[in-house]
Amino acid sequence: MKQKFDVMGMTCAACSARVEKSVSVLNGVKSVTVNLLKNSMSVEYDEKTVSSDEIIGAVEKGGYGASVSGGNNSVKNKSSGGEDAGNSAENEQAKMLKRLIISAVFAIALSYIAMGHMFNLPLPMFFLGHKNMGIFALTQLLLTLPIMAVNYKYYQNGFKSLLHGSPNMDTLIAVGSGASFVYGIYALYGIMYGYSINDLSVVHSFGENMYFETVGMILALITLGKYFESRAKRKTTDAIMGLMDMSPKTATVIRDGKEYEIAADNIQIGDILSVKAGSTIPADGIITEGNAAVDESSLTGESIPVEKGVGDSVIGATVSKSGYFKMRAEKVGSDTALSQIIQLVDEATSSKAPIAKLADKVAGIFVPVVMVISVITAVVWLLLGFGVSHAFTAAVSVLVISCPCALGLATPTAIMVGTGRGTAGGILIKSAEGLELAHKTDTVVLDKTGTVTQGKPDVTDIIPLGGTNSDFLLKCAYSLERLSEHPLAEAIIRYAEKENIEYFEISDFTQTPGRGISGNADGRLYSAGNYAAAEKLIDEKISETAKKLADEGKTPMFFMCDQKLIGIIAAADKIKPTSAEAVGELRKMGIDVIMLTGDNKRTAQAVGKSVGIEHIVSELYPGDKEKEISALIDSGRCVAMVGDGINDAPALARANIGIAIGAGTDIAMESSDIVLMKSDLYDVVNTIRLSRAVMRNIKQNLFWAFFYNAIGIPIAAGVFYSFGLMLNPMIGAAAMSLSSVCVVSNALRLRRFKMKKPVGIEKNVEDKEEVKTMGNKTALTVEGMMCMHCVSHVKEALEKLEGVTAAEVDLDKKTAVVTLSGDVPTDTLIAAVEGAGYKAKAVE
Repeated sequence: MKQKFDVMGMTCAACSARVEKSVSVLNGVKSVTVNLLKNSMSVEYDEKTVSSDEIIGAVEKGGYGASVSGGNNSVKNKSSGGEDAGNSAENEQAKMLKRLIISAVFAIALSYIAMGHMFNLPLPMFFLGHKNMGIFALTQLLLTLPIMAVNYKYYQNGFKSLLHGSPNMDTLIAVGSGASFVYGIYALYGIMYGYSINDLSVVHSFGENMYFETVGMILALITLGKYFESRAKRKTTDAIMGLMDMSPKTATVIRDGKEYEIAADNIQIGDILSVKAGSTIPADGIITEGNAAVDESSLTGESIPVEKGVGDSVIGATVSKSGYFKMRAEKVGSDTALSQIIQLVDEATSSKAPIAKLADKVAGIFVPVVMVISVITAVVWLLLGFGVSHAFTAAVSVLVISCPCALGLATPTAIMVGTGRGTAGGILIKSAEGLELAHKTDTVVLDKTGTVTQGKPDVTDIIPLGGTNSDFLLKCAYSLERLSEHPLAEAIIRYAEKENIEYFEISDFTQTPGRGISGNADGRLYSAGNYAAAEKLIDEKISETAKKLADEGKTPMFFMCDQKLIGIIAAADKIKPTSAEAVGELRKMGIDVIMLTGDNKRTAQAVGKSVGIEHIVSELYPGDKEKEISALIDSGRCVAMVGDGINDAPALARANIGIAIGAGTDIAMESSDIVLMKSDLYDVVNTIRLSRAVMRNIKQNLFWAFFYNAIGIPIAAGVFYSFGLMLNPMIGAAAMSLSSVCVVSNALRLRRFKMKKPVGIEKNVEDKEEVKTMGNKTALTVEGMMCMHCVSHVKEALEKLEGVTAAEVDLDKKTAVVTLSGDVPTDTLIAAVEGAGYKAKAVE
């Protein structure tokens, strides 16, 4: 089983490495992932071999605290990772601010008293002179104690970790500031001893070498850095908290014919819910009555509202922009799309990329090494004949400047921010490893159906023959195909219903496998079929037309009445509007694009050619796709497989990175690493761009973290003392805090990452008139229309022409579709529009 735990006491990468190591050695533990930013741990283990109590015990033995996180039986609890993370981050920031204020007030007062005389600042007389040195020292001690008290956790965690053999960042702070404090107490006793023997030179010697102000400033500056870190941690939870805020709090349920407002948590499967315009949809379900335009941008990133009607599915947390409908709740609580998304984001931000694991291993041995360097530093300076004070200062400086905060924050902060940006753009990243690997991708393998294409056939061409008009052809086709279960029949049915075509009743309906269908109506025999079924009626010209359609990746269907060919209707799985541009962008990025499909070679070649894919492998079974992926990986390529997550599951699982094309309600695809919620191939481009940006950010962070320590430690140790360069512990503390703030700030720059949008693609491309009709309709593009009066003028000019029965003019699309009852030349139609004061041309 897999279980989450809250871990207390972690402060740096060395802590998380220690916790991970302590738990991973237990028998029965399969995997351990520790998240420093969220103070959490995810453990996959065999509950028959090891228990959660034993896991908690292992964490405590390592010097930290742990407890089992809340359950996941409801939507609230399911998403509690985000809610708890947000609340925890806010609470941590509030506590750190309180500690910072107290520390700063006392540290400023302490520093003023301790060092004010060096800058000729005014001080009360009872602090000045050798005779008042005891008061001077005792006052500093009293001002230091509140700072140490409010920051006691550094000492509690630091010395506890040291005793358990796992020193961490707090250990360095605790040892460094603690040693300074002990030295200050020693100096205070020295002052008192000087008074007792009446030797003011002894008093002066000890009075000049107290370190109370060092203790206060180290703790205050470290706390300042921690406060900025806590602010950054709160910002990194914005992605999850943003999703949490989308969750509706109430719902309107219909029971016994009456509407009741209930808490969204109380919705039951099967409940009929009422949703008005402007309301947030409270659960996932199916529309049973009414219609609406639904804004799904919060989940899919798609800005255009989607029209929904009876039978359509709706997703909880999306917004009904217009209309009214009733819906039946199908998924509630933890099963909703929103809850699954929150869970995915939470798991992704909790997982570790390989580069993060490397950083943790380094940090695990970094702190002990630093402590050894500190001791060596003190010994060397003493052996060189320098005083105890000089050696002590250098040793403490090494401890304080070496805290591995920046190292521990470098990777997880960037991963969390990057994952959040992906979620906002409709890209769900299920693991940090997938996010890291995506930047190495050199080969993208695409499935055809549902990935490059829409995934369902649509009518593309209507060609009436033998004097038949397109309306009659459609009526005959609709009447026959509505009784068929063939996939291509669905395309004709959808198109006919959209055009409000009527049908007549068919009797004696028969279906001949591999050829077509037939039936009787009004004493006439109507039939439809493939090329083989109509071959005897096809002349050379029609044969050429059919071949041309097939070469374009379309499937022609032939319709007959009383053994006479009356027309051809072609259907095809249309290419998605952004597919060609996505392939072009991938190739510009230096990535090889390959298409694998189970479709026939002719169709595959037609689709591949239209989007710019040169390497195409067709007529494959799902298992064959997996073999092709394996061969590419074995040749040394880093392969990203993009598919629909169903028949492509073996290939998705085998690829280095599996990218599932799936709508918002289908996100639980176990075989994929990344889910593209908009089902838009162009988001593959954005996924790789985001991965490259995140990895670039992580490498920058790690560079500066290592570079900072590589420069800071030698300076603090006094390697460059001969050049007059040496650090005071207070400056070291400030530098250490600043390094952490810089690393976190750099990671937060990823929040400004922008998803690239395809150019040259019109938003409403699916709403355009794309079906080519050869017969009694002609489409024109009309330029110059500004208002509905213009529409009226164009419509009136066209309908005055003889042979024109109707003209449909659309202001937004700038088109005019003219229905003809006779043979009216296109030039005549254009002349009529231009005569009304507008420009026109035929749609090609």
